[in-house]
Amino acid sequence: MKPDAYDIKAKIGVIFQDVAVFEELTVYENIDYFCGLYIKDKNKRKEYIEDAIELVGLGEFRKFYPKQLSGGLLRRLNIACGIAHKPKLIFLDEPTVAVDPQSRNNILDGIKKLRDKGATIVYTTHYMEEVEIICDRVIILDKGKILASGTTDELKELAKIEEKVTVEVNKLDNKYLEKLREIKEVDEVTYDGNLLLITYNKGKNNLVELIEYLKRENINYNKIYSERPTLNDVFLELTGKELRD
Repeated sequence: MKPDAYDIKAKIGVIFQDVAVFEELTVYENIDYFCGLYIKDKNKRKEYIEDAIELVGLGEFRKFYPKQLSGGLLRRLNIACGIAHKPKLIFLDEPTVAVDPQSRNNILDGIKKLRDKGATIVYTTHYMEEVEIICDRVIILDKGKILASGTTDELKELAKIEEKVTVEVNKLDNKYLEKLREIKEVDEVTYDGNLLLITYNKGKNNLVELIEYLKRENINYNKIYSERPTLNDVFLELTGKELRD
């Protein structure tokens, strides 16, 4: 893209992981500045700024300076500055890193609204639950290489495990863990604290059979639930579980 390709640039919004706003400008003035790079009509720009402020929930902070904002509010301001000119293509680089849960939910809600209004969003994150919430198609990258791509359902099919069952049970003897590991369909058994986690590589009645086993052995449990593989499971399976720098 050429430096003077303003028609193309006006259709693109970029929100970096590091907050990039002017400390000497208020919330409103910051959004006005970035929006003004592409929207010259003052009345139209004013309308766009108000839309951006409402989208990220900064209405009561419009006269605040960045140094007066929390980390979550700063990230919301960062997003507002990048999308105020209503771009068709938006790049978001880990916008929810190190923010409180309330701000995170607000940011995700705003991104979903942008998506639902027709914007194409390229979203990078390490939080797989966010991917499941907002993304239509997913690419898993590791060390610059594409390991897998597709819809969330298509990627989940790549998981080697069929089902995960978690049981809340106190003082479980090791002999019961060994018996569970001997079951043909069981892939892995872990017991940490009072949580027993069993992953199955196949089988359709695993939960029923496990409940029957617990009854036969007179093992009392508080809670038990089953879940399908998540994107996080797929990600760890493809990229490895070892710690990274």
